[in-house]
Amino acid sequence: MADMGTNAVGGFAGPGFEAVRDAFIENFERRGELGAACCAYHRGEKVVDLWGGVRNRATGEPWEEDTMALVYSTTKGMAGLAMALAHSRGLYEYDERVSTYWPEFAQQGKGRITVRQLFAHQAGLFALDERLDRSLVADPDRLAAVLARQRPAWEPGTRQAYHGITLGFYEGELLRRVDPEHRTLGRFFQEEIADPLGLDFYIRLPEEIPNSRLAPLERPPSMAAMLFTMPLPLVLSAMNPRSRFRRCLLGSELPEEETEHVYARNLEVPAGGGVGTARAMAHAYGVFATGGEELGVREETLREIMAPAVPPVRGFRDACLKVEIAFSLGFMKPSAENPFAHPDAFGVPGTGGSFGFSDPHARIGYGYVPNRMGIRLQDPREMALRSALYRSIGEPDPYRG
Repeated sequence: MADMGTNAVGGFAGPGFEAVRDAFIENFERRGELGAACCAYHRGEKVVDLWGGVRNRATGEPWEEDTMALVYSTTKGMAGLAMALAHSRGLYEYDERVSTYWPEFAQQGKGRITVRQLFAHQAGLFALDERLDRSLVADPDRLAAVLARQRPAWEPGTRQAYHGITLGFYEGELLRRVDPEHRTLGRFFQEEIADPLGLDFYIRLPEEIPNSRLAPLERPPSMAAMLFTMPLPLVLSAMNPRSRFRRCLLGSELPEEETEHVYARNLEVPAGGGVGTARAMAHAYGVFATGGEELGVREETLREIMAPAVPPVRGFRDACLKVEIAFSLGFMKPSAENPFAHPDAFGVPGTGGSFGFSDPHARIGYGYVPNRMGIRLQDPREMALRSALYRSIGEPDPYRG
């Protein structure tokens, strides 16, 4: 999509943030962007809100102001905010055992697993022995029984392994147990965060959302390109259907298993099925970056999610992802290998390039959503936007110091 002019970009970049708009346009001209949106809040104010390109390559329809897309694991961040809000309401404690709230969870040697360990991908529950399908996901009671029966792959707390899909289901059942209304995670997020803030983001996409608002994802033309962009151990794991990496992502296909719709409707996959706008993610993260007053978030909760990640016994090298990565309380944390923001920041990227995070030090809430999926762990399109954002507020580029 060469020679993209400024007329093809909608929205605005406020005074002093013109560099973000320039980077957004360059993504189309130099980095192969198809359609995308980027938004940032700074000190509680929306300072960047951009969208552009093509929503649907097959029809040529443009990406509009309210276009939404599937963001895969970036959903984990929105789920993490919901769980943080539940903690702030006093519904559970991070260092309490999961089985205190969910007695059946104690089966198969899981009785001593804490909420903190589970949310940090340290419970050894990265895959399920029973097949995940739409009927199981749609039945929370049956799913809860399957989750409770699962045996950890190793002693919980000793290793980290990315709970790519299972994390959201475990979070969701814990929330059902502690919420006085026994709401699912998707419903809790909608009623307690999305509706009060007016967010276009759904962990359970409703039937009434028309296809015309949704951007179909365009996959890379050849997975062979992974050989040159991904760490070799991860590439080898991706090629092995029985690897931990492939097993931890079983179920990630469910949000796209549709014939009539662009994405699945009325299906709740809290670790990978969220559909929404960059604006919604930036707004939600922005609230948490500035104290959470709009949602009544307690300072104690903010301190917890801002704190450094606590490693398992064998450190942060992930047994599924084959890289060093720090997780805490449902979020990814900045690290030496991925210094995406200041150390107190928290957020989650998603397969294909989407990313959302909160940086309380810089008081930033940020969201980026594309429809053309990238194949790098750190997507150059997103990095260009984020670097421009930090330069705009006079802060060092997190990747360059």
